Amino acid sequence: MPLLCTSGQLNRWPSDGEQDYRLAIYGLQSYLTPACKAFLDGDYEYRKAAGELRQRVRGVYEILGRGYSEDPELRVKQLPASETHHHAYLGGMLDHGLELVACSLKLRQSYLLPTGAAPEDQAAQTDAWSAGIAYGALLHDIGKIAVDLLVERQDGHVWHPWQGSLDQPYRFRYLKGRDYHLHGAAAGLLYTQILDRPILDWLSGFPSLWASLLYVLAGQYERAGVLGELVMQADRVSTAQNIGGNPNKALQAPTHSLQHHLISGLRHLVQHQLKLNQPGAAGWLTHDALWLVSKTVTDKLRAYLRSHSIEGIPSSNLAVFDELQSHGLVESTPEGKAIWTALVAQGNWQQNFTFLRLQPALVWGSEDRPEAFNGTVSITTHDHSTDTPVPTPAPHTVDAGLDQSQPQPDPLAIEDADYLGTLLDMFELKEPEARDALSESAVETSTLQSDNPGQAFLSWVKEGILSHKLVINDSNAKIHTVSGTVFLVTPGLFQRYTQEFPDISKGTDQKIEAWRWVQKQFEKLKVHRKRGDGLNIWACQVQGHRRTTILKGYLIEESKLLFESIPPDNPFLKIAEL
Repeated sequence: MPLLCTSGQLNRWPSDGEQDYRLAIYGLQSYLTPACKAFLDGDYEYRKAAGELRQRVRGVYEILGRGYSEDPELRVKQLPASETHHHAYLGGMLDHGLELVACSLKLRQSYLLPTGAAPEDQAAQTDAWSAGIAYGALLHDIGKIAVDLLVERQDGHVWHPWQGSLDQPYRFRYLKGRDYHLHGAAAGLLYTQILDRPILDWLSGFPSLWASLLYVLAGQYERAGVLGELVMQADRVSTAQNIGGNPNKALQAPTHSLQHHLISGLRHLVQHQLKLNQPGAAGWLTHDALWLVSKTVTDKLRAYLRSHSIEGIPSSNLAVFDELQSHGLVESTPEGKAIWTALVAQGNWQQNFTFLRLQPALVWGSEDRPEAFNGTVSITTHDHSTDTPVPTPAPHTVDAGLDQSQPQPDPLAIEDADYLGTLLDMFELKEPEARDALSESAVETSTLQSDNPGQAFLSWVKEGILSHKLVINDSNAKIHTVSGTVFLVTPGLFQRYTQEFPDISKGTDQKIEAWRWVQKQFEKLKVHRKRGDGLNIWACQVQGHRRTTILKGYLIEESKLLFESIPPDNPFLKIAEL
């Protein structure tokens, strides 16, 4: 997004503890100039988001245009959405808010609101609920202007958002030691100035909607029902998109507050406890990344959060990796994993480690970042299952011919990942999957692997369905119901199984991948329907709004093998001819 009506640099003040900061403030040469509606209307990102609003709800664009284009922008200005995390640039708060509006209204299409009401009542309240969701998304972070930032006008006076519009150039800084939960409660200082009386009169006429919206604007998402859930889901998507995470995976993240605790814990550990850039350290800082030894840092992170009585801490390191990845706090490997394997070398010393890779800006501002490591951190292709240092053999030259013999990405896996984008805006989102320690029944499943590995896989699928660890007919689901049968997506479902039970590979034919071996054991059960030509794999066509995609997998006609009562067919899938 281009900077609106600005001149010069991003003018943030020095931190609270810096000496002579008043002198430093006035030593800055330029101020930010308040944006005007004409510039806003001409901005591409704003016009794009506003266009989506027109398409998604009748009348909401006109209301937002009247209530939002003037007042909130004259308060938001070019302020960022965060100091060092997502949308941490001039105009970031505006971008983030508009992204949330578009995403939450897209997700809203999967819901008939208010839930449980008669169809005629739902139809009558369609626009009101869409408007309420849009306003909740738009204003969910507005309180940050009041309590997270200190804004000074060019005449030296501090500006507060309840004082009205800024009428002169300004600069700002983030308050040190701020309460990261306070901005939710502070929204009440502002939203009555942004939403005018006719809008409030209209929305207050729908008690269920009105209560949910007020809870969202007070930061009490746990009481805000579907409206709160949609805003949180959209927040995760916008955040993940901005910092390079996976938006589809972000939708599965748990409550929003855990993200802050993870960031705060990592910052504390890196800045105050962990050794960096030396043999025996837990991390290495390069110019473009912070590499943290995965097991060491994750163990310390969980211990730190527990010592501060933080609730909802994942029960295993694997679950922590998933949380960090789903919030976009760590960068993913080309294979979509959270764990990287890299060789650290300095002088005559070198060692392999498994790492979490972070953007340094999540931990430091550029002004106080330690010096970069004067050795090298080189990504390797080894896949170590532990997080302990691995002795490194003497360097050797890799023959180009050997490199060509490495396994290539499975095209089915690529197709499996590709279709998620198509499904994102088509399915009602389910509860997030829990990645806790294996249940007792899962342990029992593992004991079956040597006796009847195919049945062990099928039992794992059934248990996952009953416990909701495996979702059905969802954007990230590997199990769908179609034409009265159960459709198991390959290779995704089999790959997930082998990831959960990595020891399976010890008993497999080493000439094929573990998931392919499990798939063959499943076929031996003969519970799937074969095609007319005798082949096992069926194709299902996924009909999206913009394109059609093909999924491949197995059809199971005897649904009682997996379901006590089979769910309705997925309306967006149909069996296709290969």
